[in-house]
Amino acid sequence: MTHQTHASAAAEPRASAGPAFEAAYQAAQKSLAEGGIPIGAALAHGEEVIASGHNERVQSGDPIAHGEISALRAAGRQKTYRDTTLYTTLAPCAMCAGTIIQFKIPRVVVGEARTFDGELELLRSRGVEVVVLDDQRCVDMMRAFQDNDPDLWAEDIAE
Repeated sequence: MTHQTHASAAAEPRASAGPAFEAAYQAAQKSLAEGGIPIGAALAHGEEVIASGHNERVQSGDPIAHGEISALRAAGRQKTYRDTTLYTTLAPCAMCAGTIIQFKIPRVVVGEARTFDGELELLRSRGVEVVVLDDQRCVDMMRAFQDNDPDLWAEDIAE
């Protein structure tokens, strides 16, 4: 397995991320447009996007409606997740990492981990392949959000 850390990860070409990462990015943009936290995710089986979702904590008042959780909810019940990849615009927090581990999702593709390093090492320690794209669009989106609404960001990560 290839494991990259956000500090030393070379950016992969955006085209290699494919339609699932683009679905995650578009979901993050949708959340931002709705006044929410701009984090999106998508679950894929190979190149097929099963579902996408975005952070809905603000929109629905649901404290656990993070982007990854929303994408998994949108996917509905799956017989197995062992042949899927979860794409997310930001490094997963402890709650989302725990869900990834619980459902044995083997691979997570992360848009960026510069503005929030999340629980990438926890995922790796449990055998999850983690790929960090270091997508500049995701970095810019989160930096702008964190600068414009630091209180809401602190609430989202329980700071």
